[in-house]
Amino acid sequence: MNSINPKNLINVYAPAFISGLLLVLCFPTIDLFGLAWIALVPSLLSLYDRKPKQAFKVGLFLGIPYFFGTQYWIYHSINHYGSIPFIVSICIVLLLSLYLSLYIGIFALLFSKTIKSTRLQSLFIAPVFWVALEFLRSYALTGFPWSSIGYTQYKFLPLIQFTDITGIYGVSFFVVAVNGAIADILLIKKRIRDMPLFPLSHTVIGFSLLFLFSVSIFVYGYWRLGQERPGKQLRVSIVQGNIEQDKKWEPVFQNAVIETYKKLSVEAVSSSPVIIVWPETAVPFYFNADKLYTNQLIDFQQGLNTYLLFGSVLVKGQRGGRVLLSNSVVLLDRDGMVSYIYDKIHLVPFGEYIPLRKILFFLDKLVVGVGDYIHGGSYLKAITPFGDFATVICYEIIFPGLVRKFYAKGGGDFIVTITNDAWFGRTTGPYQHFSMAVFRAIENRKPLIRAANTGISGFIDSNGRILSKTRLFQQEILTQNIRTDPARSFYTKYGDIFSYICIVFSVILLAPLLLGPE
Repeated sequence: MNSINPKNLINVYAPAFISGLLLVLCFPTIDLFGLAWIALVPSLLSLYDRKPKQAFKVGLFLGIPYFFGTQYWIYHSINHYGSIPFIVSICIVLLLSLYLSLYIGIFALLFSKTIKSTRLQSLFIAPVFWVALEFLRSYALTGFPWSSIGYTQYKFLPLIQFTDITGIYGVSFFVVAVNGAIADILLIKKRIRDMPLFPLSHTVIGFSLLFLFSVSIFVYGYWRLGQERPGKQLRVSIVQGNIEQDKKWEPVFQNAVIETYKKLSVEAVSSSPVIIVWPETAVPFYFNADKLYTNQLIDFQQGLNTYLLFGSVLVKGQRGGRVLLSNSVVLLDRDGMVSYIYDKIHLVPFGEYIPLRKILFFLDKLVVGVGDYIHGGSYLKAITPFGDFATVICYEIIFPGLVRKFYAKGGGDFIVTITNDAWFGRTTGPYQHFSMAVFRAIENRKPLIRAANTGISGFIDSNGRILSKTRLFQQEILTQNIRTDPARSFYTKYGDIFSYICIVFSVILLAPLLLGPE
């Protein structure tokens, strides 16, 4: 048996590890998004001469630093609020990173086998496999599309306008394609050596197509940015209460929390908004079930003479001795009447419910609340005199397919998202969460209003411009004029067609490998 040479191990796995670290630097709060265009090059080069098993491991060495570096903040909520020891909480995040890295491992394996067996360039192979697997990761096992490589470009507005056609996955495709093109240049001598009849014309054609694609994207982007969007002006106020998570549901602080939101809302009314938006679970009681506090809130609302949208936990009944709850949004009209309720559809696993509860019963303490949260089943929009809108709750905003479903058939004028990112403390989590909302606005061509308990709250127009935003852990009132947009984008109408095309091409690329001789 050959002994393992540490130098060889470094040569094999270090490039992938470097790629993973470079990708981390591309996300908020570091925001070196330009690095994303070259970050994958070291790993793509190292995959050229790898056998399948080794290629898969290379993918893991890329994925683990990539996902742990962009999602380390998860430890904060399970350590600070789930009573899980620090070391154990870090291990949980590492296990999640390992799971997510399996997708990168599969990508590396497929890329390595395909690049050696076809005459196609990396700029075609890499983005097709990457997007197919990134899309699969968004849905498998309830889905977790955080850290998609396209999100690194949220500030690059001329580039990302075409997401109203392809969704976020189109940006991921383009970023990986450029990485592939650079790898092609550096691999060309090896490929000619290994394939003496390797046609250079393929490379010329590939680069020409990438150039035309790039020009088209930027022409479209600048055209979109220069357009005057339809719709009307709307004045909206966001109230950021900045309520500490460990005090939010403590009975002794209940009145103080309510008074904080009342006081800030009275101040906001002076700016004459048509609607005031409070964050997720802003009220520290069960609306409707707790009659005293419900009536007090309605009486207060009637004095504001404006609409009030807020998050609340609602009681939906009982099952097996457990209270059934929903994480919901309630809209009160100017007269204090309930005109809209939406129950959160995509619940947070281990945060709002325990998958496989009978097996994982020991994790019950991670769920905050006295009962079970149940998911809603209807993509409801609020219908108001100033426009129609959906309200997505917390991490629902990270699911492109979910958000578009609210607008796919009936249209709408703007998007509201409410959240409570206090769980994540002063980590990069709240910044990443906010940046992802930029793409939901562009994909659906809808201005977006984001109210967060401790921040970041803000306004984003239908072209993805961040009009204004708050700081973390500050009590703030943010008022902004936005222009509504009733149009339905291609992505809103037809969804993830681009991603499905990538899946089809992945199957086509794999067919010769699966059907051909070893």
